[in-house]
Amino acid sequence: MARLVGTAQRTLFRSCPFSSLRTVTDSRDSISSSLLQSRRLHAKPTSKSPFESNILRILGNEIEYRCDYAPPQQPVKKFNSFTLQDRLGEQWITLSGKFGDNEEIKIEATMFDGFEHVPKLGDDSSGVNVRLHISLLVDISKGEDGNKLEFVCSAWPDSLEVEKVYVLRRDRMLARPYMGPNFRNLNAKIQKEFREYLERRGVNSELSFFLHDYMMNKDRIELINWLRNVKTIVEK
Repeated sequence: MARLVGTAQRTLFRSCPFSSLRTVTDSRDSISSSLLQSRRLHAKPTSKSPFESNILRILGNEIEYRCDYAPPQQPVKKFNSFTLQDRLGEQWITLSGKFGDNEEIKIEATMFDGFEHVPKLGDDSSGVNVRLHISLLVDISKGEDGNKLEFVCSAWPDSLEVEKVYVLRRDRMLARPYMGPNFRNLNAKIQKEFREYLERRGVNSELSFFLHDYMMNKDRIELINWLRNVKTIVEK
């Protein structure tokens, strides 16, 4: 797995463009200049085919609809003790934090990368709901020796599950290192201790709930940005 651009984000969170009307009250030379410029613009031939014009119209309508119906919010830059890094156009975010005097915590979280079907609750119990999934890599390192624990986790809307625990040693790069057992095959007491270890460092169901809310918003941001990029290319 790999790792918000300020100018692009400010563009993204601007309300949808609107035209402004200015009354020209300047001198005769200014009026003449405006008329000349207008003639040049009208005289310039258009190179857009009916097909391209239709695409641009559809894209413009979709962008306007997304801005009005479900506008994205300005992303937060902190969550509890973690600082967030999010670059526009990428499918993951990075959270960085510390624990104690010498522990560095780094979390890499994907956008939604999977789902599972769960039964609906209530009156319409015959249907199913979709439960979205986010993958996490949690790296915890101590000191400057380069060794660290890496947890592979699954973040669900209401819970966080550990899938794997790796011991990474940068000074020894083995060709086929032993990566440890499947987490679910570990003794139940060891599993419980690892969950509490992460819980004390803020890697828990509260983080999972936050990430799902954050990625919902990021999904809106990325879609609108993608639509605008496509529209810009077609307009050229």
